[in-house]
Amino acid sequence: MRITKVETYTVSAGWKNWLFVKVCTDEGVYGIGEATINGFIKTTEAAVHELEHLVIGKDPRQVNLVARSMIKTIQDVGHIHRLAMAGIEVACWDILGKSLGAPIYQLLGGKVREDVLGYANGWYRTERTPESFVQAAETVVGMGFRALKLDPFGLAQGTVDEKELQVAYDILKAIRERFGPDLKIMIDVHCRFTPSESLRVARRLAPLNLFWWEEPTTAEREQLTNEIAAQCPIPVATGEQFDKIGKFMTLAAGGGVSIWQPEPMSLGGITNTLAVAGMAEANGAWIAPHQSGGPVATAICLQIAACVPNFLIQEHFDPFNEAWTKDLVTWRPEIDPRNGHLSLPAAPGLGTDLDLDVVREHPYDPNACFDVHQEGWEKRIGTRAKAESRRNAK
Repeated sequence: MRITKVETYTVSAGWKNWLFVKVCTDEGVYGIGEATINGFIKTTEAAVHELEHLVIGKDPRQVNLVARSMIKTIQDVGHIHRLAMAGIEVACWDILGKSLGAPIYQLLGGKVREDVLGYANGWYRTERTPESFVQAAETVVGMGFRALKLDPFGLAQGTVDEKELQVAYDILKAIRERFGPDLKIMIDVHCRFTPSESLRVARRLAPLNLFWWEEPTTAEREQLTNEIAAQCPIPVATGEQFDKIGKFMTLAAGGGVSIWQPEPMSLGGITNTLAVAGMAEANGAWIAPHQSGGPVATAICLQIAACVPNFLIQEHFDPFNEAWTKDLVTWRPEIDPRNGHLSLPAAPGLGTDLDLDVVREHPYDPNACFDVHQEGWEKRIGTRAKAESRRNAK
């Protein structure tokens, strides 16, 4: 079996674009992957095709050899390179699984669990008030989720004034009072604050029994997050922006961050993510992979969840994307209302496939981009929709 070509598909999900990859072979078997990153879809798509010549003619079932050709032949140029590599690498895993009639996790040693706890994100497309957030959370909990993540800080950057901090506190307090102590509440800081401000805000919010404090400060230096974690009253989570396995060594050396958030697409695929999971386990840490892409990326994370012992919880945007997105793939996880767990794929390979008719109905939108620095970003309506709204208001 040989790779004959690599196809790419860009899809607008309204608030951002997704990039899917299809690796085709001379035997008709194909695999799919995803290489989504906010704001750089066309750039990443070009990168996929610039790597294509390195894999044409190779046996996709030799996944490690294919991946090595993409990372060793071309000087590693960072995040976009790893994303492009990941799209192809995962598609090769998909082909290998299909050729053997087994899910990817079976090839990696088999399942250690039958399902995995999920947490909701992208659910609060509403006004930034306690009442609106509680109302949105009612839907989330009603779907069966036992955990949710939010960023309640509006447009705060660097520091947050007392009025805005009080709004954030009131939102979280209202959710906690409505749903009680068993609901896991994660906070995504989106790298907003200086280290000292991050600690100040965390200490203010800590009595609300928060599950984690994510991306607490600038991503420029991983060591700063370690320093925060050593003093923070809320468990710190980080790692979604790391594009190298070695960056997680900083977390291991610091010892204060016990929740690592590798992003499989950003790291170069499944194999590198498993390496991070092993490093985390050796250092007494859990992994909770970041996933704010499309439904193919969801399946990638769940393949990893199935076979990694120290897997904590999985981020889940899919139910809160536009309604048509559920038809984009042939399989998507179900939420068990009894415990908030997500089901795992069972079909060979990645366990899902793209419906290309649906893909073509939702082409790339150059104006679709998620920006936490824009007023009303919580609504995730995309920059074009905001522009249209402004025009209509005139």
